[in-house]
Amino acid sequence: MLKLTRVSSEPVLSPNPDHAWEAAAVFNGAAVYEKETFYYIYRATNIGGHERYGEYINSLGYATSRDLLHWERRPEPVLRNDVPQELRGPEDPRIVKIGDLFYMTYTGFGNRFPGDYRICLATSYDLINWERHGVLLDEENKNSTFFPLKFGSDYLFLHRRHPNIWLAKTEDLKTFRDHRIIMRTVADDWQCTRIGIAGPPVPHPQGWLLFYHAVDGMNAYRLGAALLDYENPARVLARQSRPVLEPELAWEINGFVPNVIFSCATVATAEDYVVLYAGADTVTGAAKIKKTDAVFDKKDWLV
Repeated sequence: MLKLTRVSSEPVLSPNPDHAWEAAAVFNGAAVYEKETFYYIYRATNIGGHERYGEYINSLGYATSRDLLHWERRPEPVLRNDVPQELRGPEDPRIVKIGDLFYMTYTGFGNRFPGDYRICLATSYDLINWERHGVLLDEENKNSTFFPLKFGSDYLFLHRRHPNIWLAKTEDLKTFRDHRIIMRTVADDWQCTRIGIAGPPVPHPQGWLLFYHAVDGMNAYRLGAALLDYENPARVLARQSRPVLEPELAWEINGFVPNVIFSCATVATAEDYVVLYAGADTVTGAAKIKKTDAVFDKKDWLV
């Protein structure tokens, strides 16, 4: 069975009380791996990132690491709550690189009316200076990413219309077409309430490897794994019936939102698939699996 292994029993990134914007939580970040360095664009909050703690403000921070354990952070955010759609800030980024350009999709949380969250896009050449392109889908939606290459003239786009994972196409990053469900919840299971992608899909010898989060009836979050066809990613080749990572450690079980493992970051190194994930919406952890071990057992497939 495909299973992620934690790189540490402790969080690899924790809040910094010296910076008000990241004093409470650092979690749900995007990752890039280049030149043997991990780049992490993470969501940070000034107070607990849930309405029960008050009107928290999101910012996106920037950190780098060579080993996933020791991180250097910029003292100021790379994106703040300074446009109308993001009055409460940007949330849950995911990043892919196509050509020389980084494409970051994220949730813009405005809080001007119920359901005021939208998928937004920003681009960058250096992961520090970002150009916003505004709302991509003018609807209640989140958990989105592009694939890290174009399919002919199309960008393929994963998103979540509650409660399932959807795929769409766009040529101009403005008009989206051919929306279809590619993965659904599973009744009476650890993924019965809702599902959504974790990090962007990464190439695998048999297709696209996609980690995803799933929520059960008790609102516990776990990570699962699926394999998509390389040429036609709307076709799900395999979906493991058991989680690849679930809340087990104290900081994954206890935090601002208990019993949560949530990820926006999947990267491939020379030897491993690496996942950066949030523990209880408070801190960041890291886990990985050797590429040679990332095999879907046909006895454990859902499809």
